[in-house]
Amino acid sequence: MATTNDLKNGMVLKLDGDQLWSVVEFQHVKPGKGPAFVRTKLKNVLSGKIVDKTFNAGTKVETATVDRRAMQFSYMDGEYFVFMDMETYDQMHITREIVGTAANYLVEGFEATVAVYQDNPLFVELPAAVELTIEHTEPGVQGDRSTGGSKPARLETGYEVGVPLFITTGEKIKVDTRSGEYLGRVSG
Repeated sequence: MATTNDLKNGMVLKLDGDQLWSVVEFQHVKPGKGPAFVRTKLKNVLSGKIVDKTFNAGTKVETATVDRRAMQFSYMDGEYFVFMDMETYDQMHITREIVGTAANYLVEGFEATVAVYQDNPLFVELPAAVELTIEHTEPGVQGDRSTGGSKPARLETGYEVGVPLFITTGEKIKVDTRSGEYLGRVSG
């Protein structure tokens, strides 16, 4: 149990029965007239739905203990992504629905954070940017420069991103996992 004064981004609350909601953002508001309140933006952990909810300041809210574990993506087993716990070496089979858009950036050996509640995986978090190799892209045309234009490129995961015209097949690039945008070349 906590109060609305203890809220932090990323904290998981148990509201409306047993539904789990992650705090995306919160703001303490103290109007000139009337009592203070807390305005929040909450994301349903399972469905991904985002709602705005207002609480009176100091209201008690039930928190859920979500264990965030460092895990390594091992391999695909049919429809399941198999992750290995980096401390216990236990394996966890996670469905595509739970992995979500993170599937676009996962290659064998890649580390991610898996949020687990009562031994059930809730979601997979990736770093803000990942480095991936371009599996295929059309060659650039003579005269292409570093500015202007982009072309599609298929990454080693099979996901397609837009890259500048000068990028070639086999190059390693940095990709933003939140937006899927090209961030730059990886040197070396």
